[in-house]
Amino acid sequence: MSRRTLNLDDSLYEYMLAHSLREHPAQVALREATRTWPRAGMQIAPEQGQLLTLLLRLIGAKRAIEIGVFTGYSALTTALALPADGHLLACDISETDTRLGQPYWQSAGVAAKIEFVVAPAQQTLRTKLASGQAGTYDFAFIDADKAGYDAYYELCLQLLRTGGLIAIDNVLWGGSVAHPANGDADTEALQALNLKIHHDERVDLALLPIADGLTLARKR
Repeated sequence: MSRRTLNLDDSLYEYMLAHSLREHPAQVALREATRTWPRAGMQIAPEQGQLLTLLLRLIGAKRAIEIGVFTGYSALTTALALPADGHLLACDISETDTRLGQPYWQSAGVAAKIEFVVAPAQQTLRTKLASGQAGTYDFAFIDADKAGYDAYYELCLQLLRTGGLIAIDNVLWGGSVAHPANGDADTEALQALNLKIHHDERVDLALLPIADGLTLARKR
């Protein structure tokens, strides 16, 4: 029995992956290809993808949103978890990194599920709202610029159905959120959002110490 989350050393972390992780060959290949890519640390951890897969299937998600695509591993993970008629709206401001992952979307047979939009995500989400898509999505994953997190959260809340789930990455920010921000804009943005969601009666909440911190917010 433990009163707090167990710290993982390398051997225990590898044990966890060896006894839990299930990846499609395209996921493995893309994760390895990203390992030497510039800013490779932006990719989500494989156990985080495993959790998102389980959550997507638990809620029966068919329509999902991703904000921040990078090389496309999390988009691939989400698309694989969606049913054959599922749809992922993947938002990013550049396709430079995503070019690496798109062939893996094809090889996994999920490219047709992914609507990849290169534009500011707030603009894309507002366009979807204006076209009458409020309340039509089941899941949203936010992993982009930290200053934009609050706006993305609010827009995703509008786009999600009741019972839909928002997952927000990097909410512990390497531990920085527990200390004075000292003018760091990203830390300040995350601290403000964490406090806001803690008191947000529109959602049910769990903040999990997985990878760099993952908030799960279920729309009531």
